[in-house]
Amino acid sequence: MRLLLADDHDLFREAIAAMVEADGAIKVVTASDFDGALQILQGATFDLVLLDYAMPGMNGLAGLDAARAAAPGTPVAVISGTTRRDLAEEALARGAVGFVPKTLGVRAMIAAVKRMAGGETFAPLTMLELAPELGSQLDELTRRELEVLQGICAGKSNKEIARDLDVQEVTIKLHVKTLSRKLGAKNRTHAAMIARDAGLE
Repeated sequence: MRLLLADDHDLFREAIAAMVEADGAIKVVTASDFDGALQILQGATFDLVLLDYAMPGMNGLAGLDAARAAAPGTPVAVISGTTRRDLAEEALARGAVGFVPKTLGVRAMIAAVKRMAGGETFAPLTMLELAPELGSQLDELTRRELEVLQGICAGKSNKEIARDLDVQEVTIKLHVKTLSRKLGAKNRTHAAMIARDAGLE
């Protein structure tokens, strides 16, 4: 089967593409923004399209509508670091075949892709129901933790962030650990995705 994965977060896009392709049954084509995804859709057919809710050009669920119009009959699903039940339900109501949290494990992600490509709907609403709102998560961070998170989002190392903030690198490591716990992030890449989806610049 052929999957189109569109996401502007390079690390996430490349990691997911590599892990899904390693399964052996799925060929992944990637795009880094919504316009790129539309261009690919105009010249190729896919068994499933996965669109990042927060990527440039997506314009929220308007991108879902546009993608479905551009590729009639092709299953289109939304992936997001924003695990909101109301958003998932709206996406499904507008014709998405799934709403996939980026926090899914690799095996669960591959299983979800196969199910959606096979005509099933995927939305782990129990997981979404339990997820805290992102805005309140960011509100829990201290000013310094937000500064560290901004450095992570900018792709800086702990050493670079420590230099910018004029503190010891070990202090930054502690802040990363604390803010990751507050955000429910598995690692710094996941923390950056959560921050971006919550609108942190």
